[in-house]
Amino acid sequence: MKRLKANHIVAGYDKKIIIDGIDITIPDNKISVIIGANACGKSTLLKTLARLIKPNSGELLLDGKKISEIPPKQLAQILGLLPQSPVVPEGITVADLVARGRFPYQSFLKGLSAKDYEAVEEALEIMGITDLANRCVDELSGGQRQRVWIAMALAQQTDILLLDEPTTYLDITYQVEILDLLTDLNRKRGTTIVMVLHDINLSARYADHIFALHKGKLVAQGAPSEIITEELIKKVFNLDCSVIKDPVSGSPFIVPKGRHHVKLNAS
Repeated sequence: MKRLKANHIVAGYDKKIIIDGIDITIPDNKISVIIGANACGKSTLLKTLARLIKPNSGELLLDGKKISEIPPKQLAQILGLLPQSPVVPEGITVADLVARGRFPYQSFLKGLSAKDYEAVEEALEIMGITDLANRCVDELSGGQRQRVWIAMALAQQTDILLLDEPTTYLDITYQVEILDLLTDLNRKRGTTIVMVLHDINLSARYADHIFALHKGKLVAQGAPSEIITEELIKKVFNLDCSVIKDPVSGSPFIVPKGRHHVKLNAS
């Protein structure tokens, strides 16, 4: 498997620094989740790991080699990214969109090979959308579309898969379905998965490893049971809470304390 590592990364947009001096090593064959408040640098970190953003300083390594020195197609065979809210090409079918995940393996002016078609069929099957293969993507529901995008990433057959908020805009049923499917992928294929998630409780339930960011810096990392504390949640999210044990998964569960003293006015 491929080891992805960031050494003292500083990155941002234009002259604005978003992440500042981050050192992380992504655990192999595990599910890692990046958590933090809005605008803390979660998506910027993920895009930097995927080489979409060039760091101002520091270095990114893949198996000890600088990512900047790896040819784009070769890197795309190892590392896949599903960005937040990707744009659907108008009129494209599910099968055609998923087949775009095979681009890193295609030669110039050559069509899909038998191996490419097998990879597409397998990705459709894993995501449970084989019956949607000939449907237009823009006709599908939000949950179905998200399955299609993930299938495209799966068809790329990378060792490492980066996902930026894969459950955003989905109701809780679809969120759990997507995260269950990604967990199955990780367990069966050993795919290293790194996700940005907003829901702390889902992060704690599904992650093997959590990276907690605060104002562009890494403030904690480790197994959910080790780092999810009332103190960390207060620091990262400025939220007073209690941390209890999830009765189903046994993972930490966040219960906001709220304002119990507020009274409703009688009409």
